[in-house]
Amino acid sequence: MSVHTEARKVTTHTLQEMKRAGEPITMLTAYDYSLAKLVDAAGVDVILVGDSASNVMAGQVTTVPITLEHMIYHAQCVQRAVDRALIVVDLPFGSYQGNSKQALDSSIRIMKEAEAHAVKLEGGSEVVESIRRILTAGIPVMGHLGLTPQSIYKFGTYTVRAKEEEEAEKLLTDARLLEEAGCFALVLEKIPRELASRVAKEVSIPVIGIGAGPDVDGQVLVLHDMLGITMDFSPRFLRRYLNLAESIDGAVKAYCADVRSKDFPNEEESYSS
Repeated sequence: MSVHTEARKVTTHTLQEMKRAGEPITMLTAYDYSLAKLVDAAGVDVILVGDSASNVMAGQVTTVPITLEHMIYHAQCVQRAVDRALIVVDLPFGSYQGNSKQALDSSIRIMKEAEAHAVKLEGGSEVVESIRRILTAGIPVMGHLGLTPQSIYKFGTYTVRAKEEEEAEKLLTDARLLEEAGCFALVLEKIPRELASRVAKEVSIPVIGIGAGPDVDGQVLVLHDMLGITMDFSPRFLRRYLNLAESIDGAVKAYCADVRSKDFPNEEESYSS
């Protein structure tokens, strides 16, 4: 049997064993009870309560506006639904940068109030002090390098990161630094395939990619993107497995037509005295 099949409950240790065994790790986002329940039942290893909720749930242009309170709320909804998957929650912008005590306080709130299993934060050497402080409380930390959406105003674009040698070398250095600091896993977003492959080989912790090619230890996508609920976002790395936007549009139009024609509710859908 595989590590994935044997794991009744996915933990950080499970992910480490999956990397050693060469078994790809599956990870998807979720932000609410109903979809998280479906994702967990389908066998996904890790559910990320991502700050992408700012985009797909709240309609914000960036992930910057979402607050710690918002993230705790979404994480609480997901936690009630999940039996097997490891639940990782993004620390939102402004809840950890430049202040390791605030980073620890934010992480403790997520773990206590949402009963999550781990937190994730963006950045390399700039946030190592915060990572070490969080780990002192026994809270697992997942790192995130490459395109870091919370820094979009610094980058000014969502283009592929680390294509130039200097930035690629910094990313490699940061990856080793995050491993040494104690991160249990690392997300690499929108970087060249060759660089992601090198990182996955050089660090012992699981490396999960989004737009980082196939030569890493696992993959993550935003649920609303891969289900085709959001259709205005089409990067090269996104594979849509459904077109729910079209299906939902058809269903709602059919419902409206049935109500307007008084076909719904019919005799069988009504109660008698």
